[in-house]
Amino acid sequence: MAETPLIPFVLAVIGAYLCGSIPTGVLIARQLGVDVRTVGSGNIGATNVARGAGKKAGILTLLGDAAKGLIPILVVRFFALGEMTLAGVAIAALLGHIFPIFLGFSGGKGVATGLGVFLGLAPYVILLALLVFAVTFALTRIVSLSSLVATAATPVFLALLAYPRGHVSAGVVIAGLIIVSHRENIARLRKGQEPKFSLGKSSSSAA
Repeated sequence: MAETPLIPFVLAVIGAYLCGSIPTGVLIARQLGVDVRTVGSGNIGATNVARGAGKKAGILTLLGDAAKGLIPILVVRFFALGEMTLAGVAIAALLGHIFPIFLGFSGGKGVATGLGVFLGLAPYVILLALLVFAVTFALTRIVSLSSLVATAATPVFLALLAYPRGHVSAGVVIAGLIIVSHRENIARLRKGQEPKFSLGKSSSSAA
C-alpha cells in the first residue's frame, strides 16, 4: 500500500463496504409493501425483486445495486488514491453487497454491484461482458447462467485488453466471489433444474 497512505486506504475500503451493504432491493420492495426476502428465491437482487415487486422495482434495484459499485470507484478516482486503493475498494463494495452488515451479512449475489464496479474501472470491458450476457441469455433465458458466463469472461477481457495488474487482480477476485455466491445455481444448472426467467414466477435470483 505504498502508493496510498494507510488511513485513506482503510477509510476508502470501509466506505466502499458500507456503500455496498445498502440493501437496495429490500428498501425498494418495502416501499411497495413487499418483503423480497420472503418471496420467490428470497434473494435481494434485481431478478427476484422484479418477480416479487414488479419490473419497475427490479430495474430500480439493478440501477441502485450498480451504483453501489460505481460510486466508490468514482470517489477513489476523483481523489487519485491509486491503483491499489481502486482494487481494494472494488472488492470491498462487492463484499458489502454479498455480506451486508445491515442484513446480518446475508445479501445478494453481486452481479449488479460487480457491473457498477467495472463500469467505473473498465467501461469497455463491461460492454463486452454485457454482450456476452445478452447472447447467452438470448440462447438460454437463464439469468444465472448468463451472469456466470459474463462474470467469468470479465477478468479475461481485462487481461486481453492490457488493463493494469490491479484491475485484473480485482477482476479475478470479484469473479470468484460472484461465482461462489452462485453455487446453488450452479448445482441446479448441472442437474438441468435451473428455471428460465419469467416475470411473476418464483425462481432463483442471479443478481
